[in-house]
Amino acid sequence: MPNPLPASPHHVAPEAELRGIVLTLVSAILFSGTNAAAKWVMHDVPTGELLWMRGIVALGLISLAITRAELAALRQSGQMGLHVLRVLCSSIEVFCFYWVIAHTPLADMTAIYLAAPIYVTAMAALFLRERVEWRRWAAVLAGFAGVLIAVRPSGAGLSVWALVGVGGSVLYAVSLVATRQLRGAPSTILVATQMAGLIVMSSLTALPSHSFPAWMMPTALEFALMLAIGVVSMVAFWCVNQGLRLAPASAVAPINYSSILWATAAGYLIFDDMPTFSTLLGAAIIIAAGLFIVLQRARSSRMAA
Repeated sequence: MPNPLPASPHHVAPEAELRGIVLTLVSAILFSGTNAAAKWVMHDVPTGELLWMRGIVALGLISLAITRAELAALRQSGQMGLHVLRVLCSSIEVFCFYWVIAHTPLADMTAIYLAAPIYVTAMAALFLRERVEWRRWAAVLAGFAGVLIAVRPSGAGLSVWALVGVGGSVLYAVSLVATRQLRGAPSTILVATQMAGLIVMSSLTALPSHSFPAWMMPTALEFALMLAIGVVSMVAFWCVNQGLRLAPASAVAPINYSSILWATAAGYLIFDDMPTFSTLLGAAIIIAAGLFIVLQRARSSRMAA
């Protein structure tokens, strides 16, 4: 999943806002495509091996854009602890996301992750002391209900994949809160440190273990797909970051939520996975709650301006 930068100012030119919306749509489609490709590759290639390749390719590309001044600013920022927290949470959540989509339909995991902005609202109120009025708290509770519907708890309890997915989405939300606090850091540094953490995390799965399958030599097609996943993911990161720079969050949020459509389409066309009614209902509730929170936040910001 993308790790967006803080939203752009409210007053933007219509042309810039349209470009931001288009770039956000492109990013949602690209991320859905890379997730589908990853799910296909992970039929044979271990999750850690795929993520290691993704991280190496992405870090190699982003490192070309990092300047010495940006590295110096990172060392002198005085926020290394926050950077470490962000990287740790991001690395673990990415591993959770890929591990789960290897075993479950794409739409299921996408629906669970759509709740991350809702978690961010709750965390910002509880830990950052941001003011959240009762309407947004009601939307947060509705979003939690949507997650419960999407993961379909039964008399036997939640499946292990649903639990891992929810845990990953919560860690993703923590990484977003940390990113908000690091809003002054260059996007190149944020992405590079995230990829470095992913490389370290995935490298651990190459060690002899009973928990993870041994790494293997991929076929030429699998290797090409892993390279493509790394490159396309970086393009998608750039699109989402640029989209948030050009357009306010209230404009791009509905486009981000379209990822459930692309995930459903990819899952059906490639893997013959059809989401259940509970997944779609839960996703609808989560999207409605998330959009309400975004629009209420934008309204409050305009009134305060």
